[in-house]
Amino acid sequence: MLEKAMRLFPLGDDEMFRTIVQMFDERVKENPLYTAQLVKDAKGVYYPVTYIQLQEKVRNLALALRRHGVRRNDIVGIMSDNRAEWLEADLAILSLGAADAPRGRDAMDYEIEYILSETEAKVCFAENLDMADRILSLKKNLEALKVVVVMDGEKPACTSEALEERKRSFGVELLVQSELEKEGAELMLDFHMKEEIEHEIMLGSEEDVCTIIFTSGTTGNPKGVMLTHRNMLYQLEHIPEVKHLEPQMRWLAVLPVWHSFERIVQYIILDARNVICYSKPIGKIMLVDMIKAKPHFICSVPRIWETVKAGVNQSLKNKSERERKLFAFFLDSAKRQYRAKERMEGRIPDFGKRSRVLDYITGVFPYLVFSPVAALGRKLVFKQITSKFGPCFIGGISGGGTMSKDVQEFFTAMGLMIVDGYGLTETAPVIGVQNFDRPMRGCMTPFKGTELKVLDEDGKVLPPGKKGVLHIRGPQVMKGYYKREDLTRKVLDKDGWLDTGDLAIISRSGDFSIVGRAKDTIVLAGGENIEPVPIESKLKESEYIDTAVVLGQDRKFLGALVVINEKNCERYLKENHIPYVNRENLAETEEIKALINREIQEKVSSKTGFKSFEQINRFALLDKPFEVGKELSAKQEFRRHKINEIYQQEIAGIFA
Repeated sequence: MLEKAMRLFPLGDDEMFRTIVQMFDERVKENPLYTAQLVKDAKGVYYPVTYIQLQEKVRNLALALRRHGVRRNDIVGIMSDNRAEWLEADLAILSLGAADAPRGRDAMDYEIEYILSETEAKVCFAENLDMADRILSLKKNLEALKVVVVMDGEKPACTSEALEERKRSFGVELLVQSELEKEGAELMLDFHMKEEIEHEIMLGSEEDVCTIIFTSGTTGNPKGVMLTHRNMLYQLEHIPEVKHLEPQMRWLAVLPVWHSFERIVQYIILDARNVICYSKPIGKIMLVDMIKAKPHFICSVPRIWETVKAGVNQSLKNKSERERKLFAFFLDSAKRQYRAKERMEGRIPDFGKRSRVLDYITGVFPYLVFSPVAALGRKLVFKQITSKFGPCFIGGISGGGTMSKDVQEFFTAMGLMIVDGYGLTETAPVIGVQNFDRPMRGCMTPFKGTELKVLDEDGKVLPPGKKGVLHIRGPQVMKGYYKREDLTRKVLDKDGWLDTGDLAIISRSGDFSIVGRAKDTIVLAGGENIEPVPIESKLKESEYIDTAVVLGQDRKFLGALVVINEKNCERYLKENHIPYVNRENLAETEEIKALINREIQEKVSSKTGFKSFEQINRFALLDKPFEVGKELSAKQEFRRHKINEIYQQEIAGIFA
């Protein structure tokens, strides 16, 4: 049977694989004893899982899932955050020609119910027993659901008696993933059963849907983005354009894997025969794991890099005034040196006409002047910070939102390369990313084979240097929205061009910069169009501001909701001997209101490049940080419609 499948579906000389699983199998064949995963045991100690061991787990699990009814073109739910078992489940599902519909533990019950109901999932993986119970509580509206597989089955509560009791109560079979793998191992002893799995893998096509990722829609039910194996494999092919990866490089995994960014990163790791080191997006845990795992790369959302920068600034508060001034001097010198280097190397985007010769000439002198100072700063001052990333750290990739120029400059000045990437769930997700060795300032480079164009409000293609809505076409563009042809037609035209909904500028060289979100654009009563994101990013540079949301649609002026940084605001009051009741009431303190007002006026003014109508006239202070699932999406982006609902009273006060 296997030989017949290979004759019917040859891989071809110029195409070694058509699916993610075929790619994975090829990498196992090449280096079976390479480490694929570093996983923590109960004591928090990392242990290795080799490529051949991972493949064995995947095959066993796939065979067991087949026995429990999973077939080609089925959709299997995965409700879990990032963990080693997630990748095993994903590859096992894909091995059968099925697709998965993933979501994280932060999902609301109505979202889980909608995803499993809409996809008619017969089988669903749950991270732990708590998640399994959440899924079972929705069973009355999930007629198709027959099996729930618990990934973390080691806890005392997850006994066979507990699982059997739930089966009797809900009519759903509860299984433990590790037990399923044992079941599959026994089935694998039968040669014909093993051949069945190999046959299914060989049948895989690049046009097969490998995942349906339901986005957190701003309104209504989430939309299911159908991504194919071709969407994913195209990106793997072009990653060398960003950075050459040596085998066995290590990546610290901290992002939710149900999202397309971390998902493609894990496939990149496998394709490059690298290592996934599992961690958590929590500062203390990450720092410890960086020492243990010694990663070469970290992928993260901008907010985590902002938090690291804020942590460094906070630690400086405990230093002497002399030490703080010394740090500021070296940081400023290093920034000047790096900017000069960008000019010399022609890494300034040519949105208009530029003279590369003039750029080089104007860059040489400051580069020569500041290079020795910058080198000294990196050796004597910045090394205390950069060493915390481990001895092997090469750099980070920021995605899921545009990283502010201030944050990126902060890290590059210290010698840590953090590059910016851009994409959408609908593009699996990468559209463009900065090159590690020659990043273009404030711009990203699209992958080869990806076409870009910027359109104005009338649908006219704009020339380089003009701002408009970005449209893209390429092999990474989704197949469409699941069961929603109407929504697909709204963003994807008959020629394959996808409307990203983001505002961009394309350079003459073909690089691009994201400058805002079309639907986030604020139009004042006077007709002025304002992008809130640059203003919000500037406000967050203040050590006293944790988060800021700019408001003003159809109003006469701009306002803002400001979440204060309680720790720094409290320190300010103590340093200035200002009495206050407690930390919970800081936002009501007149001195804090005055402080934030000064910060706003300083950060967003004509001196910092903002027009008069882009400046904040009034604001309201909030003392509670925004939460994922409430004010923030899973990518930690603002859910602006929710913010408007939650803070109606505060917003009304701003514009009263």
